[in-house]
Amino acid sequence: MDQASGLRQMKRQSITKVVAVTGGKGGVGKTNVSINTAAALAQAGQRVLLLDADLGLANVDVLLGLRVQKNLSHVLAGECELKDVLLEGPGGFKIVPATSGTQSMVELTPAEHASLIRAFSELDEEFDVLIIDTAAGISDMVLSFSRAAQDVMVVVCDEPTSITDAYALIKILSRDFGLFRFKIVANMVRSLKEGQELFTKLSRVTDRFLDVALELVGTVPFDEHVRQAVRKQKLVVDVFPRAPASVAFKALASKVMTWPIPSRPGGHVEFFLEQLIGDKSHVGSEQDTE
Repeated sequence: MDQASGLRQMKRQSITKVVAVTGGKGGVGKTNVSINTAAALAQAGQRVLLLDADLGLANVDVLLGLRVQKNLSHVLAGECELKDVLLEGPGGFKIVPATSGTQSMVELTPAEHASLIRAFSELDEEFDVLIIDTAAGISDMVLSFSRAAQDVMVVVCDEPTSITDAYALIKILSRDFGLFRFKIVANMVRSLKEGQELFTKLSRVTDRFLDVALELVGTVPFDEHVRQAVRKQKLVVDVFPRAPASVAFKALASKVMTWPIPSRPGGHVEFFLEQLIGDKSHVGSEQDTE
């Protein structure tokens, strides 16, 4: 066993909790949920890495007012290592920035997928939680990241299109990829009761047509402080720590920390990516035989 493979073997023993944050449609506040939950986790002492997985239209760096010198596309091009593109988030978490307006990032080749795995496996730093902020919609990339994560957190708001799109996403992940458990975040609701009613609307439809288990894990109120923080390109949990939305994000982070860590090494970032690519290859081979 050479030194590099020995190091990778040691790193596999460190389990990282992988959470995909998704939502079906755009405009439900998914990225705000991702970055503020990441910050709240970091404030609670967790080592957090956030991957901006909207590989064609990245926006985490924009929301936080960060200057990006190099991003994931430079890693895949072999111009630098992953550690060279990591940004320090204002909440004490690390960020892997993606690129914006690059079609090739949306359709990675098998060789580029392999480079992505290698880049993550060579990271010296260890993390307790990896948060994947997926793109909007139900593209192959969104489905891939969601099905490879341990926990899928679906963000919904009280609009018919949001509920419809969240249902469509859950249906595909359940029917085509065998996912059973989904964690729901009711975002931008007027009250706790409205959040629970929104969850009931969604679960009523899934109970009728799908074999899945939904769990309401967070209710984030509509809060003008969030809009003010976005305008300032800041985190609401940082600039308005006592705002209702900030309290909700901290409660959500506390809940994330209670979610069980798998006993097998499947939580490691490297394994997550291997599973991500393996699933895509498996799907491709199935399609080839049809």
